[in-house]
Amino acid sequence: MTAQTYLAYDYPLLGAFWTMLVIFLWIMWFALLFRVVADIFRDDDLSGWGKAGWLVLCVVLPFLGVFLYVIARGRNMGRREAMRVRAQREEADSYIRMTAAGGSSSVDELARLSEIRNQGVLTDEEFRRAKDLVLSGRGPAERAGTAGTGASAR
Repeated sequence: MTAQTYLAYDYPLLGAFWTMLVIFLWIMWFALLFRVVADIFRDDDLSGWGKAGWLVLCVVLPFLGVFLYVIARGRNMGRREAMRVRAQREEADSYIRMTAAGGSSSVDELARLSEIRNQGVLTDEEFRRAKDLVLSGRGPAERAGTAGTGASAR
């Protein structure tokens, strides 16, 4: 018999199953350990000493420390994670809204310029120059500086 045949006899299917189960449990253990350590650092309710204490407990006695942390503070781990995800989503949504609003800002700016001209603050020549700047697509700071110079000269 060859060496491969002996390996098959020495390592049966049930042994392979137990090995995969142990590897899976170790991976789950490390995922839980990393999640607990990340939650310790992200928690704003814990003081610096509290964070240090939990971290030392999780490093010195990892199984006991992680299980005690999950028992003592595990209920709020999901809430803190959900709040963090919600805050990231709101930040992304506000960024998208701010970026998407950039296309309609020239229309809004033209409407404001028209109102200012109707109030008599801008002359027709100043309005035409400001309108040309808006339609040329220059930055808001340059447009505001040009429009403000004409308006402040009156």
